[in-house]
Amino acid sequence: MKKQILLSIFLLTLLASVFAQTSKRVLFLGNSYTSVNNLPQMITDLAASAGDNVEIDSNTPGGQTFQGHSTNSTSLQKIMLGNWDFVVLQEQSQRPSFPDSQVEVEVFPYAHILDSLINVYNSCGETMFYMTWGRKNGDADNCVSWPPLCTYEGMDSLLNLRYMMMAEVNNAVVSPVGAVWKYLRQNHPLIELYQSDESHPSLAGSYAAACCFYTSIFRKDPMLITNDYALPAADAANIRAAVKTIVYENLLSWHIGEYDPIADFDFVSSNNMVEFTNLSINANSYKWDFGDGENSIDINPNHEYTEPDNFSVTLIANYCDYSDTIEQSVNIIASGLENGFSINSISLYPNPISNQLIIKIKSFDEMYVFNSLGQIFTPSYTSIGTNISVDFSNFPSGIYFLVISSDGKLLTKKLIKE
Repeated sequence: MKKQILLSIFLLTLLASVFAQTSKRVLFLGNSYTSVNNLPQMITDLAASAGDNVEIDSNTPGGQTFQGHSTNSTSLQKIMLGNWDFVVLQEQSQRPSFPDSQVEVEVFPYAHILDSLINVYNSCGETMFYMTWGRKNGDADNCVSWPPLCTYEGMDSLLNLRYMMMAEVNNAVVSPVGAVWKYLRQNHPLIELYQSDESHPSLAGSYAAACCFYTSIFRKDPMLITNDYALPAADAANIRAAVKTIVYENLLSWHIGEYDPIADFDFVSSNNMVEFTNLSINANSYKWDFGDGENSIDINPNHEYTEPDNFSVTLIANYCDYSDTIEQSVNIIASGLENGFSINSISLYPNPISNQLIIKIKSFDEMYVFNSLGQIFTPSYTSIGTNISVDFSNFPSGIYFLVISSDGKLLTKKLIKE
């Protein structure tokens, strides 16, 4: 019963973060693919229907390029206003699909210039690349000189590749609108995403983009959206379900959350003095609670306990609006300090995980894994002595929580599966 209560509390805490109302400030720098159907206003309306707030500004001259935005006084002034949570960059619709030699000169350098400016003037802001889509039947204007553009499939795959490359090089995130469009074209071909020019988005196409941005910005299930935006209810529902499948269930595939802080620490002792080593990543401030009424904001603090007891030590690692918490137990005994967790001195690596997670632990009662949706899994594992090898090879990329129980206590550890 105690284990069930603790598990319920863990799940409720996890889900509370999903349903909490949040507010974000977003700047869009793009062109007509953003301005058509007033995509920024649509995102604002959809977020409001889900109980969230987003303040959006934009500069979207028709046909504008990254190169143009990099010298456009309006774009530069808006970036330098600062305090943006996200600055969305959308390149001219054809340029990222051009040959490598052309993209390396006309696109990539200016994406980097804009990202660098965003980082300078927005210490807590993230660059988000707006992955656009292939034209309905390919790019006829450039087909002869660059055959991959002769079909939707060829053009779309190049756009996907180039936007992902820009995100990876610049440590940025992606709103994968083009990937959502591809899924809809394959699974719901009767939903018309294009205007008659076979390039710009229809109302349904912009709705798909808006749902995608809602989920990419807030990291929330698009099924929370209740505004169909005058679309047939079935079409709107299918679009939201597509965004859930492509984006929400695969956030890390688009680098969303990849740069969040991950709290971790180790410790060694000499008598009652404990030396803590901060192993956190992607964080710039820390708060320690040593479990005895004392705390610290040092990166690697030392702490002396005055009496024997079992102390729960908590580290909160922060970066802007994001934080992560880890808790470990330290046992102080009369003769000094006993290293490790109260449940059998546990350590694990690597994190992020590729296929196998190694856990060093003497013994435990049960092991569970939760995903970000609160679904429970019992992973398969093998053990040799105190080494437990947990198989994550069949787990999709994402954020998980490992829960290990022993003697009625639970320890949780946040994991990332690459």
